[in-house]
Amino acid sequence: MRKIESFKIDHTRLQRGLYVSRKDPVGATTVTTFDLRLKEPDREAALDPAAAHTIEHLGATFLRNHPQFGPRILYFGPMGCLTGFYLLISDNLEAAALLPLIQELFCYMADFTGAIPGASAVECGNHSLMDLAAARLEAGRYLKEVLSGSRGPCLSYPE
Repeated sequence: MRKIESFKIDHTRLQRGLYVSRKDPVGATTVTTFDLRLKEPDREAALDPAAAHTIEHLGATFLRNHPQFGPRILYFGPMGCLTGFYLLISDNLEAAALLPLIQELFCYMADFTGAIPGASAVECGNHSLMDLAAARLEAGRYLKEVLSGSRGPCLSYPE
């Protein structure tokens, strides 16, 4: 079998950042998949599953309700390796163009208080696997150190 694109990225050199993972033509539009990499693969601990699940609920709710991008959001969810999230948008975008939205998203999550959207037995298949404090900590760290850091975010995969 052919190796899929995400396995062609050198994860030993991959840093935390915001990357375009792929672009796929779908009918008359392009679907852009973004890699929101919160953790350096195999060099730091992966996301706690409860924190990742909480970020998924907060992120999906925020993004799908966003006045500008909401109608174009197709998916937001965690990577299986728990080092980040994939965001699929129906549009042909580059990482730099999406940076303000991702900064807004992670600011929202870092400051979020109240009930986690969709965190009930009626709305979620594993509603008890939530940790808002850990999700806020991870979101704040990514926002401060990666998205708003002094060196600026990594926007291109390592060559």
